[in-house]
Amino acid sequence: DRVKWIMLWVVFLILTVLRSPPYVTFQDGQWPISGEKVPDLVALTMGFSIREDLDWPGLAAGSLFQRPRANALIVVRGLDSLDFPKNISSYPLENPVPFTLDSVANTVHTLFAGSTPVVLQLAPSEERLYMMGMANTVFEDLPVTLQQIRGRLSQDGSVLTSLPLISLSRNNEADLLFLSEVQVLYDISALLQKHKHLAKDPAPDLYSLELAGLEEIVRRYGTDSPQFADATRILTSTLQKFADDVANVYANNAVVEVVTVKTFEAPLTRKSRSILQISNQGSLYNLAYKYDYDYAVVFNIVLWLMIVLALAVIVISYNLWNMDPGYDSIIYRMTNQKIRLD
Repeated sequence: DRVKWIMLWVVFLILTVLRSPPYVTFQDGQWPISGEKVPDLVALTMGFSIREDLDWPGLAAGSLFQRPRANALIVVRGLDSLDFPKNISSYPLENPVPFTLDSVANTVHTLFAGSTPVVLQLAPSEERLYMMGMANTVFEDLPVTLQQIRGRLSQDGSVLTSLPLISLSRNNEADLLFLSEVQVLYDISALLQKHKHLAKDPAPDLYSLELAGLEEIVRRYGTDSPQFADATRILTSTLQKFADDVANVYANNAVVEVVTVKTFEAPLTRKSRSILQISNQGSLYNLAYKYDYDYAVVFNIVLWLMIVLALAVIVISYNLWNMDPGYDSIIYRMTNQKIRLD
């Protein structure tokens, strides 16, 4: 069994929880979870319901009255795991298939349509960007394309001047791609520190980032190279700083997870879609789901309302049946007085 767990740890993805509020409890253990279930896990940590129960003991039941103000998921491609502190919860993930948080973003939009949540989904290496709500205002100056990010690297205060690059070169294409993604993390942290009012909005915020720069470092230099060692060290410290900044902005009411994967089984592509569209890939005829998210809520409201109304009808009927018209009815009382006067 020990050998089996070690093989799972090396071959599959690793989910690491860098930060979580006290009311979101991740249990200590090495319970594997399927990679395609990561969006469901993110939804549960944010207090949302999911279509199918997540049978995974790693996440304990949370508070009914508190939910995180934000969730940030960073996917790092190119290695099996990062050297985070030992006291941080980590879990092996089976089935390394690509996934997105589109379903969670749809839920945020549906439940908080009247508010202005921040939804940011970004993959700098592929220049994929999706923003919703306040993200369009907060991150309007965020460099997104590789050309914009490289322009940002040439400015004052970039990671080229603040980080010890050692073996990494600013003249190499693979190194610049990796450093550009690190720069994006630093810029997002700076923008969040500048807009701390986001934590006061009633709607939860969602951040999803995919980093592939380390994969290019591995492809060019290999895992035994000093460039890979330096890049891993820089990325580990940057992710820890990013997690601290997010937790600080949201007053420790945010969940920050990191998924490390050496390679996905298939390339991740994003098709254009509306935020109101919910894909139903499991149905050949594009049929609607049997139950929606609010089924249990609506069922309980209708059930107990019917029970209350039925009891009210019974009580009213009983009292009317046993009422004495001469004493309990003001109509008969007024009529008797009129007859006597006549």
